[in-house]
Amino acid sequence: MSADLFAREVLKRFGAHTAVDSLSFSVERGSFFSILGPSGCGKTTLLRMIAGFLAPDSGDISIGGRSMVGVAPNRRPVNMVFQQLALFPMMSVGENVAYGLARRGVARAERERKAQAMLERVGLANAARKRVDELSGGQRQRVAIARSLVLEPTLLLLDEPLGALDLKLREHMKIELKQLQAAFGTTFVYITHDQSEALVLSDHVGVMNQGRFEQLGTPQELYYQPQTPFVAGFVGANNRIVGRVELLDGDIATVATDQGWQVHGRRHGALSVGDAVEAFARPESCLLGRQSAELPAGLPAHVGIVQSLLFDGANSAVLLEEERTRREFRIALPQTGQFADLKPGEMIRFGFDPQRAAVFPARPGAAGQAG
Repeated sequence: MSADLFAREVLKRFGAHTAVDSLSFSVERGSFFSILGPSGCGKTTLLRMIAGFLAPDSGDISIGGRSMVGVAPNRRPVNMVFQQLALFPMMSVGENVAYGLARRGVARAERERKAQAMLERVGLANAARKRVDELSGGQRQRVAIARSLVLEPTLLLLDEPLGALDLKLREHMKIELKQLQAAFGTTFVYITHDQSEALVLSDHVGVMNQGRFEQLGTPQELYYQPQTPFVAGFVGANNRIVGRVELLDGDIATVATDQGWQVHGRRHGALSVGDAVEAFARPESCLLGRQSAELPAGLPAHVGIVQSLLFDGANSAVLLEEERTRREFRIALPQTGQFADLKPGEMIRFGFDPQRAAVFPARPGAAGQAG
């Protein structure tokens, strides 16, 4: 497939601060691409350069096969949906959707026809004459998307558009956005700090940190095959253990902590015995047993004290405090209900599946704190 968006060595500095650091990537036509990262990582700066509100200091951005160097925002084949939506309260819903067409000089009858057709496609066929304040939050979201898509942009840029919605509506709109993108086939570029949004919505995700992509891949690749400790710690819940390599056996590294206990995990990157490392184990990759014998043979077993139970149906978990180190671990409860009767203060054994834990060289300044 050809790329609708291609960035080559894009650099943007603000004084001594490098916001976007020589970034290169492409987004395939008709795909949903998310830029995921913490506040201050450079994702909004990157989106604003794609939109044309900022110019890169160096590098090039191409949209639809055409370089955007020197092309003004209103001349680019892009449209943008902001978190606050920016709908016009003095206009009807239909007038809001048709606004961009009116600015382009499209005749009234034609723009009303296109606006109505677009409202039908987003499930708001009877809303054209309504006021914006008569709509729910989710309906206003769809109006903002319809207003952008009616202009048939090559790219639709979405700047954390679900951030202002309440949790239940946000979960609903994630599904709606994914379905709308699939129905229209327009290339979506979405920025968010919410990993759940990125994983649920996207075909591909770029995890951004300090102006660069730590990893580009499918949601499944980022979750199951993180390539850096930042991605392992940022995408999905994780238990983090810091220690040193005690033994290497093929792809499996034995990590010993300062407190004298061990964890096994698959190694990532070049490691040698004695190296400082960070190990990451997701809650669902941890194993529980009321007796050590209930855990697989050869798996280091640790004793935990139940601190609290986090019941959430299939997503239920237990918070344990490791007996000797007093460090907290989050472990998913199996859906069998086997441990449904756990109580705070109870002692339980736990361990980490070595095939599903990941061991990386320690980052500079990494603290010896599980998290």
